[in-house]
Amino acid sequence: MATTTTTALSIPDSTPLDSAVAVRPKRRRITPRAGHALEILGHAIGYLTDEFVEEAASFSPHNAQVEAVQLLMALNRQVYFECPEVPTFSERWRSMLHLEPAGRFSLGA
Repeated sequence: MATTTTTALSIPDSTPLDSAVAVRPKRRRITPRAGHALEILGHAIGYLTDEFVEEAASFSPHNAQVEAVQLLMALNRQVYFECPEVPTFSERWRSMLHLEPAGRFSLGA
């Protein structure tokens, strides 16, 4: 069974059209070691947030649980962004044909 999710994004009227265009993030090549670290961090983040919700504690930026979740999320981002980006199909194709980036063709001088 296939499922899809959608999110509603509100863009202020004063936002220029160019900045409203979504940029597709590049995929990353995640090593088994990094994948394992991301999995562990994800479970720890989930556990702490579930605990926080169960306790119905008041939200405060100086709460130890909130600080712990923020720390784990920062580590999660660090591990993820250290993984190398996977080139897009067009980037690989241009590289194979030795073309300039952004589709600019040069016919010589």
